Amino acid sequence: MELEKLRADMVAAMKAKDKPRKEAISSLVSAAKKVAIDEGCRDDIKPELVDRVILKELKTVKEQIDTCPDSRADLKAEYQFRYDVISEYAPKQMTAEEVKAYIQEKFADAVATKNKGLIMKSVMADMKGKADGKLINQIVAELCK
Repeated sequence: MELEKLRADMVAAMKAKDKPRKEAISSLVSAAKKVAIDEGCRDDIKPELVDRVILKELKTVKEQIDTCPDSRADLKAEYQFRYDVISEYAPKQMTAEEVKAYIQEKFADAVATKNKGLIMKSVMADMKGKADGKLINQIVAELCK
C-alpha cells in the first residue's frame, strides 16, 4: 500500500465529512510516519513498511474488539468500524491451506527434520506479512506431529 493512496483517501474522507473514516485512515498514516522515522527512512516510506504498519494496526484493533466488554456496544461498534476500514487497506493474507502447501513445498527438507524451532525460523523469515504468525505456528505444529 502506498502512503500517498492513504493520504488521498484521508483527504477524500475529509471532503465527504466522514469523520470516523478519516480518523481511522489518519491513524494509519501517522503510525506509518512514526515507524518510518524510527527506522530512519523519513522521506522514502516504502510500501512494505506501510503494509507492515497496517497489519499491526489491524491486529491491535482486533484485540480491542475482543477485549471490549459486551456492555459497551457503542465502543465495540466504533472499533468494528475502524477494523473494517483498516482491513480495506490490509494486504491479502494467505489461507491455512495455502500456508500448508507453501511450507510443504518450499521447506520440505526442514519439515522432514520435525524440528519445530528450525522450521519456524526459516518459515517466518520468508512468510512475514504474508500470513498470520499464529496460523503459521499451528500449521507447523501440525506438520511436526
